[in-house]
Amino acid sequence: MEDELFADAARQLLRDQCTPKTVRAIEAGESPRALWAQLEDAGFADALTPEAQGGAGLGLAQVFGVWTLCGAHALPVPLAETMVARALLARAGAERPAGSITLAEGRRQDDGSLICPVVRLGRVADAVLVQHEGGWQLLPMAQAASEPAAFRLDTRSRWPAAQAAAAPLLSVDLPAGLDLRTLQAGLTAALLAGALMDVFERTLQYANERTQFGRPIGKFQAIQHQLAVMSEHVFAARMAARLGCASPDMLPDRLRVAVVKARCSQAALAVAEAGHAIHGAIGFTEEYDLQLSTRRLHAWRQTAGSESYWHAVAGAALVDEHQGCTLDLLRATTDITA
Repeated sequence: MEDELFADAARQLLRDQCTPKTVRAIEAGESPRALWAQLEDAGFADALTPEAQGGAGLGLAQVFGVWTLCGAHALPVPLAETMVARALLARAGAERPAGSITLAEGRRQDDGSLICPVVRLGRVADAVLVQHEGGWQLLPMAQAASEPAAFRLDTRSRWPAAQAAAAPLLSVDLPAGLDLRTLQAGLTAALLAGALMDVFERTLQYANERTQFGRPIGKFQAIQHQLAVMSEHVFAARMAARLGCASPDMLPDRLRVAVVKARCSQAALAVAEAGHAIHGAIGFTEEYDLQLSTRRLHAWRQTAGSESYWHAVAGAALVDEHQGCTLDLLRATTDITA
């Protein structure tokens, strides 16, 4: 299948080019240009852009595997965001610049400046596609005054009034109910699914290799119970994330995204906690690779809304919008053929 071939190509490239050493180097300040050039040259950045506009014309279902691999490899550049951003720019009939593009929500200030409280991967992105109360704008990160955010590669960024006014407003045509947060939540759920699987696989391997009292700790019932709970969260989150990307084009269903992001964010806490509990103190060390994924689990859990936010969205749909049987709504939301 085409989506499997696409994911296989990404798997090989990420295995070779996005090693833990590379991730650490970029987090420490090394330029991401070489890594980004490999991804762009392979054609991944334009995967969701229509063929008529120079892209591959794929849908979310076909790039799902690539996004989970980005999460599993702790990819330190915004590839998934760039795919979505370029597809949105194509819908707006706007020029698509070279380089990486991330996504962010912003707000206009009284002095005309534009502030984005959190720009995910803002430290390594070339530009950011911002949605604010006045519309959409594409802004260069080099023109922003940025300061560190909670996650190492994220920023809090502000564009002065002159730069904010110079960027044209874009007419991004989205169906009713869809916005940047929904699109970002859907792709972040896929990233979470990949990182969750990575943490589980590392923890399972460690439990089978680490010995205590003459046998692997994975043989102890208490550890087996923790691993069983982890696996339930990991595979449920992966199934949910796939459901969120069950679309033939680049537009997800908002209610599905609400269910999906809530489930994946909920799993992030449980899996990170169990993974570190089984690893013990070594899992928190800078030299150990586990923290590359668990730090991202905590960051992505909050990205585009945590489980509390999306539970509220799903609840509103159930209480305020749906007039029929609750079971019918659940079927419509979870049946990918609906």
